[in-house]
Amino acid sequence: MDTFHPAGSRFASTSRATRPRKYPPLRDKNSLRNKFMNPFKSILILIGSTSLIFLGACNNSNPTPITETTATPKPVTKTNNSHGATKGGQVVETGKYHLEFVPGKEANQTHMDLYLQTGDRHATVPNAKVTAQVQLPDGKQKTVLFTYAAKDKHYTGILTEKASGRYQVKISADVKGEKVDGRFSFNR
Repeated sequence: MDTFHPAGSRFASTSRATRPRKYPPLRDKNSLRNKFMNPFKSILILIGSTSLIFLGACNNSNPTPITETTATPKPVTKTNNSHGATKGGQVVETGKYHLEFVPGKEANQTHMDLYLQTGDRHATVPNAKVTAQVQLPDGKQKTVLFTYAAKDKHYTGILTEKASGRYQVKISADVKGEKVDGRFSFNR
């Protein structure tokens, strides 16, 4: 038996045989897709996170230092090397240059000698402009100009400070437009 449907109803002109079946409504159009995609996304995120952890663990913990055109390596004290005896000071080899810093304490000043040499045979470089930035024990900075002593084949500078403590020295040499730097220290 047919039931009565009002004229504005969607079943008004359809018979029972042509009526659409009533299935339980889906919560969302994409719920079936979400049902299968959520575990897939979770697994993908898990694999990605695990791979990042392994990449981080395999990373080299020692970073590669950035090299500059003006190298300033740490001073290495040498008494003898394959090229001959040193003058008893602190030696820095930077590029093709050999710098040796020898501070000499005097009564009311510090006499600083710098041997600037080049090449495998350590030939003296006589025509450089050499200055030193000296950090005093109290933290103040002082600039000292070096002059070339042709007789002794080295550069000399005089520091008139008498304070006791550790002095940090940065030697900068300009050899025909090429910068050469070396860092040294001494105690007074």
